[in-house]
Order: sequence, then structure tokens, then C-alpha cells
Amino acid sequence: MGILLTESEAAAAGSGTSMIVMLLVYAVLIGAMWFFFMRPQKKEQKRVAAMLSNLETGDCVLTTSGFYGIIIDITDDTVIVEFGNNKNCRIPMHKNAIAEIEKAGSAVVKDEEEDTPVKEEKKEDKKADKKLGKTKE
Repeated sequence: MGILLTESEAAAAGSGTSMIVMLLVYAVLIGAMWFFFMRPQKKEQKRVAAMLSNLETGDCVLTTSGFYGIIIDITDDTVIVEFGNNKNCRIPMHKNAIAEIEKAGSAVVKDEEEDTPVKEEKKEDKKADKKLGKTKE
């Protein structure tokens, strides 16, 4: 084997290397596409499946069509949802039509940071009223 390669031998060796590099680039691109597109979708499917498996009667649900209702009965793949105050409005629907679930015993917690500025404004108003000598009527 000689140290010096002819032009045709050098071109043949270079094309093999460029082929491997090209395959590596494609593999990295396919891996990145899977990571950014397929993985989050599978995580969302698992979250939805877990949400639907924890479904119980009495839970308040939001359907994909935007209606709020209460679960009355659950079967394998369908639920009966009662909408509104009318007890006669009960509609059977597929479990996949449920977008969100709010458990029966849970309450909505308000953000306290929103209330704080309002309380401070009231205190400032009271201070200003005292300075001006105004009283509540």
C-alpha cells in the first residue's frame, strides 16, 4: 500500500465517507422530528387516557363541543351526561368527547395576587377620605 492515492482511489474513498455523513444527517433529522412531534403527542394521549380512566359519576365535565355537564352513568366506552338544570336533558356520548374533568369535591381557587391590589386601593381610598374629612354615608 502506498501513501499516495491516485485520483480515482481518492474519489472512491471520499464518496463512501460522504454517504455515511449523509445517512447520519438523515438519522439525526428523523430522530429530531420524532422527539418534537411524536413524543408530545404520545404524552398527551397518555394524559387523556389517564383522565378518562379516573372518570366517576358526579364529576363535572367539559365536552369537546363546549358544554358543561355532570356524569350520571358510565359504561365501557360511553357516558351519560346531564346538561343544565333540566333533569330531562341527559345525553349519552362517547368518552372521547370529554375534553376536561373537574372532580365533584374540588373547588376553584382564586389567585390571591389579583385580590391584593384591590384591597390596597381600598386602604388608600380610606386614607384619602380621612385626609379630606369624608365619611361613608
